[in-house]
Amino acid sequence: MKNESQYGLLLLRQYLYQQTDEQHPVSVTDILAFWQQHGIQAGRKSVYTDIELLQYAGMDIVCVKSSQNKYFVGQRLFELPELKLLVDAVESSRFITEKKSTALIKKLGHLTSTAQAEQLNRRIYMGGTPKPENESIYYNVDTIHNAVQKKQQITFQYYEYTPQKEKILKHNGYRYQFSPYALIWSRDCYYAVGWSEKHGKIAQFRVDRMTAVEPLEQTAVQTLDFDPAEYVRKVFGMYPDNLCTVELLCDNEVMRSVIDRFGENVQTETVDEQHFRATVEVAPSPPFFSWVFTFSGKIRIVSPAAVLEEMRDMAAWLK
Repeated sequence: MKNESQYGLLLLRQYLYQQTDEQHPVSVTDILAFWQQHGIQAGRKSVYTDIELLQYAGMDIVCVKSSQNKYFVGQRLFELPELKLLVDAVESSRFITEKKSTALIKKLGHLTSTAQAEQLNRRIYMGGTPKPENESIYYNVDTIHNAVQKKQQITFQYYEYTPQKEKILKHNGYRYQFSPYALIWSRDCYYAVGWSEKHGKIAQFRVDRMTAVEPLEQTAVQTLDFDPAEYVRKVFGMYPDNLCTVELLCDNEVMRSVIDRFGENVQTETVDEQHFRATVEVAPSPPFFSWVFTFSGKIRIVSPAAVLEEMRDMAAWLK
């Protein structure tokens, strides 16, 4: 083979990076056996020479001195605890689909040794944060980010849900014309905030509800007094973690709002032609009761009695 020595050097770099770490060093004998598997015949001196070349090029190869010296890759771009944090973030994110989570975690595994990559295969169990199904969301986010940076408008369609939880395009497929100002991350969802031509004011749209997002050449409409931090403080809230099971009686028209709050896998059943029942895990707290109040009776707490009584007490206090 031509340039066998160069090929051997590249193979050695790959071998050390993929197969070694502090707990899994390899000897010169291991390296020679690996080379031989790839048709490279070389001696021990070649191993020493190539390791020195890789070290000179900046690769952190640590030598464990003993009767038979062993080698492993020391410092990497990411340490194992850092990769575990990234994996946990990917696994627990409602923004990232199951399919994309698996693909991203596999890619993160290539940033460490094979042995350490096995430690990245771990599940994070989430409380009430269902994964999305919209794979195009990643490309939508990129398009919106570019539009924000270039101060250009975008156009898109938006979908909602029927009482049967079927997705339908809002306003018969109407294409919104929108000047995005910022992307806001709240409650594990991305929101695009900006000037909506349809509404004639600043509005926000859930990115995972947006589809057919396309950039426009038109310059974005600017609102000089827009402050993303202040907008988040006023519009988006927080919910505590002390959850219990609550049964809600809902008008059919609020199915979209129930899915927005609890995800597409929310447990529902038809009660009659006008109503459905939703069984949800919630924090029986003022933010939840405030959410129920906003629907003016279209969502009502059925059980447990203690939660219903707590809401009545809150209503009495508000009078």
